[in-house]
Amino acid sequence: MPLGDHLRELRKRIILACAGIVVGAIGGWFLYLPIYELLQQPVADLQARGINTSLNFSGVGTSFDVALRMAAFVGLLVSSPWWIYQLWAFLSPGLKKNERRWALGVIGAGVPLFAGGIYMAWIALPNTFLLLTQFVPEGQTSSALIDVGTYFKFVIQFLLVFGIAFLLPLILVVLNFLGVVKGITWLKGWRWAVIVIFVLAALATPTADAVTFIMMALPIIALYFLAVGICMLNDRRRAKRAAKEDAELDAALADGPSSGGSSSDTES
Repeated sequence: MPLGDHLRELRKRIILACAGIVVGAIGGWFLYLPIYELLQQPVADLQARGINTSLNFSGVGTSFDVALRMAAFVGLLVSSPWWIYQLWAFLSPGLKKNERRWALGVIGAGVPLFAGGIYMAWIALPNTFLLLTQFVPEGQTSSALIDVGTYFKFVIQFLLVFGIAFLLPLILVVLNFLGVVKGITWLKGWRWAVIVIFVLAALATPTADAVTFIMMALPIIALYFLAVGICMLNDRRRAKRAAKEDAELDAALADGPSSGGSSSDTES
């Protein structure tokens, strides 16, 4: 396909993807109030503990700005299957049949993993918010006036970080299938991986209850070892295929001189 056709196809896919995000953002605009009530629940929990906390709309247009950002965030999430498909539709003509299969597998696994990470982040969010604001003195003389824009920016970034963290095992598998890193390399580093996962889980769920952060860390650890297992199986399959190709090549080289010699004898 000529370069001009590629650029026109890219423009078409970008326009379609943006249109889907806009449609999702319009839906998010009408869902602004229930989403706002849901996301400010950690603040309500802090108030229930006796800490005078409230979200502060500091500017004239702050409420409109927050509603616009939240609608855009919801639109981006809701329309993700649509714009991911547009990316796939642009790349698929240049992929081979087996490459298309693996690409579809990556996309199909990435969406539920990302959603699972966001769900786990939502579970950890109240405890994290409590840790960051627990030093506000209780009573009527002290209060925490939190800028609403800063608060929702923190919440959205927190959710996205967990979503991306759940995609890391998938990245390990992709790097292995691309031949960049062998599965044995990931396996040798499992101790450091487990330590890092537990530390991050403990920071995300800062409570005295050890069961909470253990339950947070176990799914990520399970995903890590599942990714390592897939990488090891792929390396074994690749080694068998390489050995088979080497055997076929050796057989072809061994048959070559003998067949040539017999044909010369026949001619003589």
